[in-house]
Amino acid sequence: MKIGLRTIKTAVAAPIALLIASSFDLESAASAAIIALLTVTNTKRSTARTAINRLVSLTLATSIAAGCFILLGFHPLVFGLYLLLFIPLSIRLDLAEGIAVSSVLITHYLVAGEMSVNLIINEYLLMIIGVGCALAVNLYMPNTEKKIQEDQAVVEVSLRKMLGAMSNNLNQLDKEKQLVSECLALREFIKTAQIRAQEFEENRFFSGNSYYFEYFAMRRLQLNVLADMLQILNQLNASPVDVKELQELFEFTAQTLAEDNDGSAILTKIAALDQRYQQKKLPEDRQTFEERAMLFQLFRLFQEFIEIKAGFHRNK
Repeated sequence: MKIGLRTIKTAVAAPIALLIASSFDLESAASAAIIALLTVTNTKRSTARTAINRLVSLTLATSIAAGCFILLGFHPLVFGLYLLLFIPLSIRLDLAEGIAVSSVLITHYLVAGEMSVNLIINEYLLMIIGVGCALAVNLYMPNTEKKIQEDQAVVEVSLRKMLGAMSNNLNQLDKEKQLVSECLALREFIKTAQIRAQEFEENRFFSGNSYYFEYFAMRRLQLNVLADMLQILNQLNASPVDVKELQELFEFTAQTLAEDNDGSAILTKIAALDQRYQQKKLPEDRQTFEERAMLFQLFRLFQEFIEIKAGFHRNK
């Protein structure tokens, strides 16, 4: 059985919250532990957002509860009225994650049969201690940047390998199934890497840099285009003369593809090849025309593949 870091942090935060709340002789001190348990998340930013939302949610809940209980009495049916007002309003204000925790704290007023200043302060202290302990344990996060950079290297090597294989097997119909499988596997790998990159960015409070996340998003877009290219390759059976220039383009890209390559050199070659395509005479027989059309469609998809990377560099 594997115990994750979040589980360990939760196991540390909850009892500490309980000990602190008990040391202040707060009513229902165990609630602080429950709040800490529910507030620890996978990243620093998400924990901070959750903590702030819980405090805002408690303020809203306390205001509504005060109006209901003071006017209508501390009765279970009045608590139901409070929920009828609090839940829709919380959802409207994007505070849904605080509904359960705040409502549990509100039941303390119901049980006590009063909303005294001391009891209200008690509930706020329980909330502050709970979310404070969650924030404290989440200050430590392992640095995953090296792993993300390793993921980038895997993606670069895999893409170069696939483009090289596409160049070598451009007119061999029986070779494309393996490439499709590799494309799907790489897409799943990038999806996981992108999640890791997002968590890395979420663990930096004062950085708006989302380079790694955007990098993997760019590669996912490229793989979507690559998947469309493979569908065409699976049907293409053009003459060796017609595919030669595109093969050379694929091979050049396989050799030069890199994270810091903005694609400008490849786009220059694409523009030159596009001009040559435009100058070619249209084939006379239907089969050659259809093959040429598929080849041109493949060329356009490849151009889109490179333009995605170029656009990523322009927007950095």
